[in-house]
Amino acid sequence: MDIFLQLLVSGVATGGVYALIALGFVLIYKATHIINFATGEFMMIGAYLCYTFLALSGIPIIPTFILVMLCAAVLGFLVERTILRHMLGQPVISIIMVTIGLSSILVGLTEIIWSSQFESFPPLFPRAPLDLGFVLVRSTLAYGFAISMAAVAVFALIFKYAKAGVAMRATAGDQMAAFSMGINVKTMFTFAWALGAIAAALGGVIVGNIGGISPVLGAVGLKIFPVVILGGLDSIGGAVVGGFIIGVLENLAGGYLDPHFGGGVKEVAPFVIMVLILLVKPHGLFGKEDIERL
Repeated sequence: MDIFLQLLVSGVATGGVYALIALGFVLIYKATHIINFATGEFMMIGAYLCYTFLALSGIPIIPTFILVMLCAAVLGFLVERTILRHMLGQPVISIIMVTIGLSSILVGLTEIIWSSQFESFPPLFPRAPLDLGFVLVRSTLAYGFAISMAAVAVFALIFKYAKAGVAMRATAGDQMAAFSMGINVKTMFTFAWALGAIAAALGGVIVGNIGGISPVLGAVGLKIFPVVILGGLDSIGGAVVGGFIIGVLENLAGGYLDPHFGGGVKEVAPFVIMVLILLVKPHGLFGKEDIERL
């Protein structure tokens, strides 16, 4: 039972971090209907920026987080304005290939600027594990979970109550209707990319603090894809639920099945769950099904 509780709590904490990164996918898709396969690389850039500001420049942690978010917003703005805006109206596969190409470009630029060496973060949080009474949780994971949930809550509040968030929801629901109501749809696209980049960058800082950083960190983005598909591409709540489900199942698979199969089950489990869910609910657990009337 102790092992089960340990795996369960660690899985929930991991799932919270997954949910924040998945939010980077969801915010962009919800407003623009574009699946950004460079989300993992946005996450990687955020981690490297944090390392640069914190370890190389000696900037305190709070200003570092603010600078990372500002730089991530600028990155999202530039990507949308210089690349994706010119792809409006193009076939979906073309846009997907552009984001895949963008991910490769960002990896290359990262290796040019920071090299391909593995780097470790300076300690952001106290090293002592968090004692919950019945289990111990690694401090990096516990604090990462707390930051992730706080960020998810802020993004959800912005999307629900802020004027720009309401405009984004209107744009996501019907772009033509939003345009007719005076909403600048293109500006909402830019805003969505900026928010999505911020969410991914914050997730990258947390993941980098847990396991260090290198140019392959962006591969975590593909690992998050089952979370997004499971919860529903256009559902913020689904990203959170999907993150918890994948985080817990991944940890349980690693704890109980990996020893019997020689490893590898933990990495495969999220994709198996994704396929099984899609067989029953093609739009994910909370995804909105589009109905076309003829």
